[in-house]
Amino acid sequence: MEAMIQTQSIGKTFRRFTIPAVMAMLVNGLYQIVDGIFVGHFLGQNGLSAINIAWPVISIFMGVGLMIGMGAGSLVSAFRGRRELAKARQALGNGFALVICIGLGCSALLSAFGGQMMTLQGATGQILNYAVSYLEIFIGFSVIAVGASAAPFLIRNDDSPNVATGLMVAGAIINTVLDYIFIGKLGWGLEGAAIATVTAQSVVVLLTLVYFCSRFSTLRLSLVDLKPDRKKMTDILTLGSSCLVMYLYTGVMVAIHNRLLMEYGSAVSVAAYAIVGYLMTLYYLLAEGIAEGMQPPVSYFHGQNAQEKVRKTVFLACKVTVIIGVSWITLLNVFPELMINMFNSSNETLVQKASHGITLHLFSLFLDGLIIIGSVYFMSVGQGGMALAISLSNMLVQLPFLWLLPKWLGENGVWLAMPVSNMFLAVLVLGAMWKSLSQTPIQQTRNTAAA
Repeated sequence: MEAMIQTQSIGKTFRRFTIPAVMAMLVNGLYQIVDGIFVGHFLGQNGLSAINIAWPVISIFMGVGLMIGMGAGSLVSAFRGRRELAKARQALGNGFALVICIGLGCSALLSAFGGQMMTLQGATGQILNYAVSYLEIFIGFSVIAVGASAAPFLIRNDDSPNVATGLMVAGAIINTVLDYIFIGKLGWGLEGAAIATVTAQSVVVLLTLVYFCSRFSTLRLSLVDLKPDRKKMTDILTLGSSCLVMYLYTGVMVAIHNRLLMEYGSAVSVAAYAIVGYLMTLYYLLAEGIAEGMQPPVSYFHGQNAQEKVRKTVFLACKVTVIIGVSWITLLNVFPELMINMFNSSNETLVQKASHGITLHLFSLFLDGLIIIGSVYFMSVGQGGMALAISLSNMLVQLPFLWLLPKWLGENGVWLAMPVSNMFLAVLVLGAMWKSLSQTPIQQTRNTAAA
């Protein structure tokens, strides 16, 4: 990594890390999207509503894994940039230890409160039964779910982005095949979708452990590297906390939208929101992949105090994110039925509702991508507090709009709350990022130490 990242141009370095990261995120997202496609076609409206009710709870596992993977990955890359390889291995080992400890804690938490979380979203009857059956599988495999979410980021920061992508492709293929068997052929419903996902995730986690114990790993781990280090664990959680909050924010916002759409609309509205959410997720995955591919070189350049290279890398990430976002919004509005029918068989009411949701809910989607870039940028330069503040603000700024707009506009107000609030937050985030990027390396160092 060191030789390559120093000799390659900014564009080549960006592509080298971003393309595998984007592919890994898209492949990782296929777990959720493929589930939605099979559920929509075989279980219909109630199945889509149930999986959307369960998702905010399941997202806790994904968010925790992302927190550990990104936090440990940022620490590993920073140590490597300073040639401190022993500390890089210790950071990686402590990341694995956190996967086990926090994964078990999540299992206990959701065993106690998972059902209540779904009831609070307005789920009843068959929808609630479907959602509970989906959640119960993940609770039993919590460490696997957390580990599978963290794995690609840990491997990528070991200078093996292609290996990370290959593992995720293998997992996605396994998930797709098992979804077809368990849902389409055996009729296991949402429980079958969950079993397919955790089986695929188990394969990814197993292969990740094999990789880090093999000669192919640059930071080959030993048992001594797994020894808990309070300072490194704290640094991992601090640096990655913004990613957890970002995922929790998404889960909480989905839960609130579900509740309000049940109140101001109907179960069809929630099913339509699930479809719009899948289409929105495709862009989120691209934006997160760009941001996470940006992270290793930005952390490395920051470790070298190469501020101009940091600036060029971040600006390139912003430009690509905006271009992709505007293109995706245009495509969805020109061909809405084509996109919606990936998750729908013959429900015309659902098509109309989801088309309306696309128009209202996604018009400022590209701003979400820039907010993600901002959060990951501050994490990459060691300002975990600022990254966390952005993620928290992303959630808090929506709450007043979700309270006011439905009262004025009914169901349309629920659809509009997110894009309107993103316009306000994007101005603040972009301003803070511009100010940080304009600073000298000495000022950056001082801010990092203060954070």
